Amino acid sequence: MDPKGVLEYAGKHNAKIVDLRFIDVPGLWQHVSYPIKELTLESLQEGFGMDASSIRGWAQIHESDMLLIPDPNTAFMDPFRDTPTIVLICDAYDPPTRKPYARDVRNLAHRAEEYLQKSGVADQAFFGAEAEFFILDSARFDSRENHAYYYLDSDEGRWNSGRPEHNLGFRPRYKEGYFPVPPTDHYQDMRSDMVLKLQEVGVEVECHHHEVATAGQAEIDFKFDTLIRAADNMCKYKYILRNTAYQYGKTVTFMPKPIYSDNGSGMHTHQSLWKGGKPLFAGDGYAGLSQTAMWYIGGLLKHAPAILAFAAPSTNSYKRLVPGFEAPVNLAYSKRNRSAAVRIPVYSESPKAKRLEFRPPDPSCNPYLAYSAMLMAGLDGIENKIDPGGPLDKDIFELSKEELAHVPSVPGSLEGSLQALQQDHGFLTKGGVFTKDFIDLWIDYKITKEVTPMSMRPHPYEFHLYYDI
Repeated sequence: MDPKGVLEYAGKHNAKIVDLRFIDVPGLWQHVSYPIKELTLESLQEGFGMDASSIRGWAQIHESDMLLIPDPNTAFMDPFRDTPTIVLICDAYDPPTRKPYARDVRNLAHRAEEYLQKSGVADQAFFGAEAEFFILDSARFDSRENHAYYYLDSDEGRWNSGRPEHNLGFRPRYKEGYFPVPPTDHYQDMRSDMVLKLQEVGVEVECHHHEVATAGQAEIDFKFDTLIRAADNMCKYKYILRNTAYQYGKTVTFMPKPIYSDNGSGMHTHQSLWKGGKPLFAGDGYAGLSQTAMWYIGGLLKHAPAILAFAAPSTNSYKRLVPGFEAPVNLAYSKRNRSAAVRIPVYSESPKAKRLEFRPPDPSCNPYLAYSAMLMAGLDGIENKIDPGGPLDKDIFELSKEELAHVPSVPGSLEGSLQALQQDHGFLTKGGVFTKDFIDLWIDYKITKEVTPMSMRPHPYEFHLYYDI
């Protein structure tokens, strides 16, 4: 769609408001709205001014002026607003130079796609992420000087099986939520409503289902797309799911580990490279992979600890990535072993379906950053012909201590991943995709705003362990 097409689209749908969307550095969608008269051919090309000083990770107050320039191809009508509202996803530009703003992560993703083109390795990178989530009835939490707690509840939670009032049974057992039919699956209709709304805003859905955990864990899969479009769709996905649940009087969380002792929420990320309309990962090697795909795997595995600073970027992420469970903590690849960091799906023998699934990421990430980091790692693997070694096709629980000692694993904490990023980021800065300024900003933000505050606070379970010592 071109700028003229946006105006025609807005007129066709009788839009009264234009809503401009952009994403902050940690990964939360932001917006600003204007009367529809402000949407003109000139404003679509010149952009809309804004104060960027209050956006997390963006400009300081003395350099706060910023331009939001809409991407015409992202236009959709907001299905939740009473007033007809057209939404446009924007890139941020620096007004004095008219250049893309370096700390805008969507611009960073543009640079990643440009680097791919210039590399000559491929001309398209496709990403398809499976972001899991929980549907809850209540989420209460607080942390003060003298107390800290959280209390989550879900009518579907197995812990409510003994509730005296309005108890009709049919709740998934812990780790048995995959795939019982209703009424055990409480949220079939809500997920179907989410699917219909996703389709309204241009997201092509493939399927939806209950996930393994109790308490409404679910997944809705949508079709892969190019890096930026896939990241745009992930932003739409979170927006649609949260607002649909809100209409039902529920709340959705993408926290990777909100429920103790049950499965966490991952974001298994499928990816492939194409050139000239042909898939580059199909071949006659292991699991039908090409040598290019094997080198790409080598890059992912070598740089995985640094990638996870962006792809598993919360302290809570590492309560999911725990050894000894189904979590993909082992830095190995396999066509069968789901505890391996890289899985090769073998559902189809079609060359077009040949792809890799990187399993450690979770949906707390900023998709523009996570996808870009994965792409840069994979390209580094191809450029340097990094050998990923042999596959891990054994059951991880049957490996001896000696065998397991030779299988590297992901960092055990966000701090560990940030340290890995500090030591290993040359693959990210190639072509100016990630800048040193941005990497330093990310590490400093995560340490000062998340790692250090978490480390300073007593945990409620510590009172259980230590109060009487």
